[in-house]
Amino acid sequence: MPEPSYAETVAAVEAARCVAVVGHVRPDADAIGSVSATVQALRQLGKQAVGLIGQPQPFAANLLTIPGAEEVRLAHRLPEVDLIITVDCGSLDRVGALATEIAARAQDTVVIDHHSSNPGFGRVNLIDRYAESTTTILGDLFEHLGVRLDRPIAHALYAGLLTDTGSFRWGRPQMHTFAARLMETGLDVRTIATDLFDSGSVTDLRMMGRALSGVRIEEAGTHRAAVIIADHELIQDGSLPAVESLVDFLRSLEGTDLGALFKESLPGIWHVSLRSNEMDVSKVAVTLGGGGHIPAAGYTARGTAAEVLAELLEELRAS
Repeated sequence: MPEPSYAETVAAVEAARCVAVVGHVRPDADAIGSVSATVQALRQLGKQAVGLIGQPQPFAANLLTIPGAEEVRLAHRLPEVDLIITVDCGSLDRVGALATEIAARAQDTVVIDHHSSNPGFGRVNLIDRYAESTTTILGDLFEHLGVRLDRPIAHALYAGLLTDTGSFRWGRPQMHTFAARLMETGLDVRTIATDLFDSGSVTDLRMMGRALSGVRIEEAGTHRAAVIIADHELIQDGSLPAVESLVDFLRSLEGTDLGALFKESLPGIWHVSLRSNEMDVSKVAVTLGGGGHIPAAGYTARGTAAEVLAELLEELRAS
């Protein structure tokens, strides 16, 4: 993969007057933090900017604690802009309802991302597979652009860094120096962590208890996978952050080398999250039509619970 091109990205931003910043569907804190921080940075530079997520469903309520998140629009069309910046979108399909328009305007698109499986789908592709989060890349980009790091921007950047490193449990030494620079703006990091990780409800706890009670260990060739099947009925009882958090219980389960969480968002449609500290799960996800990072990836599958599980186990046996 070519070295990330900050100079090309800076040139594209400086030439633009009006920018749409697009995060991925079913956004997490890195996506919303990246959109919010980028919109605020562009406005600081005198640009018109709007943040978009290409889906009709509202995103998780706890993400609204990120400054600027309340302005991010749910959209099925692009507004009139002269530059599109996608952030934290590992592939074109991750922009959701905006994919067709963005594909038609690839020459007007800058891709900023850290997913190792990202093929690059814009004219400018600022992709750093070693970065802990997309907000990490944005922190460097903002320095190149001369953006002043104020507290709201720092909060949005920190949200992505905190969550994509699992509260700083994995990443390079640079993640700590970046976090320190963000904290120097006066961030209340305890409150940020509580907002993004620790808020919940009795309903969430009960849902998580039912899901965790069904964990199973599956053998697949040389691999042993910890698996949770969260069907549509179960998911309806919990918030999105609570459902997504289930996969973190599987990452390092004793005697396994990966975890797989199957979430049935609609009957017969499963979003599969893979985690591992020992193998490159992005390769597995790419083969099954998805993508992601080396330790964390995902894909979408269709069928019954037995069918989608069998598909994953077959791929693991072949890997």
